[in-house]
Amino acid sequence: MRKIVATEKAPAAIGPYAQANIFGNLVFTSGQIPIDPATGNLVEGGIEEQTKQVFANIKAVLEEAGSGFDKVLKTTVFLKDMGDFATVNGIYAGYFEGDYPSRSAFQVAELPKGALIEIETIAYI
Repeated sequence: MRKIVATEKAPAAIGPYAQANIFGNLVFTSGQIPIDPATGNLVEGGIEEQTKQVFANIKAVLEEAGSGFDKVLKTTVFLKDMGDFATVNGIYAGYFEGDYPSRSAFQVAELPKGALIEIETIAYI
């Protein structure tokens, strides 16, 4: 049976979707953009600040689901500018210890609210 995950520690959905779904022992997070859950606004700053906020949002959703970064199996990274890849990669590596999850990364034409980055994950409980 499917279970919907929702936490106030991450931004509320800005459309008709859930922050995450649990099915069996898998957690599927929606893409997280760098919105500060306290204000509902995109964080100020560049790719570094936005990437750190995205990971804070992912952490909150995963924890609400009973998971964490150590249980992430797959990520998909969407970048407004592939020129930011090295910066994001350096920050990304700091959130995972030991074996890294599988990952795909894409440059996209546009992201919601003008974000520079969005990341979605698949994890287990």
